[in-house]
Amino acid sequence: MSDVKIPKRITTALLNSLGSGVTPRIGLEYIAVGRKNEIETLLNDLANIKEGGSVFRLIVGRYGSGKSFLLQIIRNYAMERGYVVADADLSPERKLCGNKGQGLATYRELIQNMSTKVRPDGGALSSVLEKWIAQIQMDVMKELNLTASDPAFAAQVELRIYQVINSMEAMVHGFDFAKVLTAYWEGCKTGSLEKKNSALKWFRGEYSTKTEAMSELGVRIIIDDSTWFDYIKLMSLFVRRIGYNGFIVLLDEGVNLYKISNTIARNNNYEKLLTIFNDTMQGRSSGLGIYLCGTPQFVEDTRRGLFSYEALKSRLAASRFLKDGLRDMQSPVIYLDRISNEEIYVLLLKVLDIHQQHYGYTSTVTEDNLISFMKAATKRIGADELLTPREIVRDFIGILNILQQRSDITFADLLGGDLFKTSGRSGELEDDFDDDSAEFTL
Repeated sequence: MSDVKIPKRITTALLNSLGSGVTPRIGLEYIAVGRKNEIETLLNDLANIKEGGSVFRLIVGRYGSGKSFLLQIIRNYAMERGYVVADADLSPERKLCGNKGQGLATYRELIQNMSTKVRPDGGALSSVLEKWIAQIQMDVMKELNLTASDPAFAAQVELRIYQVINSMEAMVHGFDFAKVLTAYWEGCKTGSLEKKNSALKWFRGEYSTKTEAMSELGVRIIIDDSTWFDYIKLMSLFVRRIGYNGFIVLLDEGVNLYKISNTIARNNNYEKLLTIFNDTMQGRSSGLGIYLCGTPQFVEDTRRGLFSYEALKSRLAASRFLKDGLRDMQSPVIYLDRISNEEIYVLLLKVLDIHQQHYGYTSTVTEDNLISFMKAATKRIGADELLTPREIVRDFIGILNILQQRSDITFADLLGGDLFKTSGRSGELEDDFDDDSAEFTL
C-alpha cells in the first residue's frame, strides 16, 4: 500500500466515478498517467491565454479514450494557475443554438458552473464580482491611505470601477455589460441586495423579456440564444481586467451536435461553431480558451459530422503532409491515441492502492494477476486497439469489490468465470451514442 494517504472523501469520489464509468471531478492527480504531450500543449495554451491570446481546440477520441479526463486536467490546472473556468456538457437541451433556447441553456450552464481556485465547485460569478470590488477598496486604502469612512473613499473606489467598466463599452454589447456591472456596484454601495441579485440574474441569462430587464436594471438588452457567445468574450475580457489570467470554457459531449437529425438545425450549430472558431483564432477575443470534445465520427463524417460543413473542414482537416504516426500538437484538433499497456498497468496499480486505502485492507492481488487481467480484458474485447481505460478500470474495480467482499473467491476464479467473460461491452461503443454520457478516460 502506498505511503501517500488519500482523504476518504476523495477515495469515495474516485471509486464511485471510476466504477460507474464517469470522470472524477476531484482526485485526478492520484490516477493520472500518460498524456504527456497533450498536457504540455495545454499548459502552453494557458501561457498564451495569460498573455492575452485565445485558443480553440477540438479534443477527439473514441468513447473511453481520454477526452473527459483531459478536460478535467485542464480545468484543475487552470484553476490552480489563476484562471476562471466554466464547463458544460452538450445535450439535446444544450447546444450552440436552437429554436427553443438551447444555446442560451448552454450559456446558463457555463455560468452556473463558473469556477475559480477558491470556488472550485461552481457558482463563482458572485464571488468574482465581490472579490473585484473588495480588491479595489483594499487598493484605495493602501495606495491613498484612506479609510472606508473617509468622504473621498467612495469616490476613488467608484473612479477605479468605472475605469474597468468604461474600457469595455466599445465592444459588441459592451455598453449593456458595463451598465449591469455599474448596477452591481450601486447595489454594493447602497446595500441593496435586490439590485445585486438583479445584476447576477442578468449575467446568468435568466431574464426572459427585455421589459423585465429594463424595469429592474435599466438595460434594453438581454442575453439570448443568438448573442450568448458575445457575452462569453466580454466575460473573458472582464476577468482579465480584474486580475485573473484568463477565461477557460470547456464543452464536453460534442457528439450531441452530430446527433441532431434535422440538417438545417445541425448546420446552424456548425455555423455557430465556425463563428466561435473564427472569433477565437482570429484575435477577436482576448484571454479566452475554448475546448470541445468529440468522437472521430463527429469530426470526420462527411455526411453529418463537422467535415460535412466545408468551412469547418477546411479549417480542421490535418495537413496532407503528415505521415502515419506523426501528430501536429499545435493543430486545432488533438487526436487522442490509446494509452500504452505500460500506462494502463500503472493505472491499475494506482486503482488497487486507492481501493485498499478506502476499505482498509491489504489486497492479495499480485503483479501476475494484473498482467493476466489485462490479457483477459484484451481477449474479451477482441482487439488490443479497442482496449480503453474506462472499460478496463470499470471491470477491475468490479473484481476488487468482489474479492474484498468474498474471501472464498480468488482472482483466478473471476478471470476464468462467466461473469468477467460477459461483463461490460466490446467494440460496439463506436456506434452507441447513448453511452456518451458515461465518458471516462485517462
